[in-house]
Amino acid sequence: MQIEVYDIQTNGSEISITLEAVCDSFSSLLWDVTFYDCGRFEIYIAANPRNLNIFKIGKIVGRDDDKNHFGIIESVSLETDAENGDYMTVTGRFLMSLLSRRIIYPTLSFTTKTSYGEMLQKAVRQNCLTNDSRLIPGLQIGEISGACWEQTARLQVSYDNLMEWIYKICELVGGTANIRLQETTVNSGQYKMIFELSEGVDRSILQDENPHLVFSDSYNNLLNFTYSADSSAHTNTAYIFGSGEGDARKRTVFFQGDEPQNFDRYEVYVDAKDIQQETQENGETVQISDAEYLELLQEKGAENLIPITETSESAIAVDGRQYQYNKDYFVGDYVTVQHERFGLIQPKIQLVGMVESFDQNGRGLTPTFKI
Repeated sequence: MQIEVYDIQTNGSEISITLEAVCDSFSSLLWDVTFYDCGRFEIYIAANPRNLNIFKIGKIVGRDDDKNHFGIIESVSLETDAENGDYMTVTGRFLMSLLSRRIIYPTLSFTTKTSYGEMLQKAVRQNCLTNDSRLIPGLQIGEISGACWEQTARLQVSYDNLMEWIYKICELVGGTANIRLQETTVNSGQYKMIFELSEGVDRSILQDENPHLVFSDSYNNLLNFTYSADSSAHTNTAYIFGSGEGDARKRTVFFQGDEPQNFDRYEVYVDAKDIQQETQENGETVQISDAEYLELLQEKGAENLIPITETSESAIAVDGRQYQYNKDYFVGDYVTVQHERFGLIQPKIQLVGMVESFDQNGRGLTPTFKI
């Protein structure tokens, strides 16, 4: 596995991304892919004038064996040591972090039922592709794959951090967003950035369309194992208050499925004054009906519900003959995890994160699962 470093040059709305260097001699690499958040990386490498010139803030980092995830260098630190040598620590986040440099402005409003996929694409267009001063050069809208993005809703949002809001919607629908590099033409050495939406694949024992994927101590592919269930932040009933004052303030209640009762009811207050009952369409002010406005409030409530979190973090066999990461399964997929010695089984649990580590001890995989 080799680290690739890309130089990025901008000229107005145009961009030039070229492969500048390939590095295979580093002390350690952490490559943290997450499904509902922006991934991160950390490189620990010998410090010398050449590496200092290559690993600069703003450059793009990739791997020759992973064409879906690319990072942008955000921090470089140098440490000199007469006994142990000079080292650099290079860190950053994946390319989705570019969207964290924008807020949602002006208000993004969908008063008719619209798919979540269309909403996110419009949010990126409006805040990253249409205004010269807010333009993210080289960014293009890519494909949407996965039925989860076909779900529809009414929605209004303003001033939220664009990347954080996108991942909030991702967690709400069960999909993910990613920006990757793609060559403009084969072997051209020139690249563009593609914003894409996708979803994971169900490989659990609860379905029969795909081969089952089971991590278990009895299969010797589940090594260290930690498990936790936490309801301390759980909310399942939202009281959403919108525009207006006092008793005249618009309000509604949102919950999923049957209304929670008694000990099973966890309430949260949601201030949605930023959602207005007027919107702009084709330059004209349009009044939103009360029914449509309450749907907008309920969508805001849905975004603020917090499920009981059931997670497990493990070390799994890297060289197992059964399954290979990024070949047989990927971050976002649903699998089965069981620990027979303790009688724990999670028949369908999502792989929401994977930390790959490379150092003198070889390659390690640390997955995070979450229901």
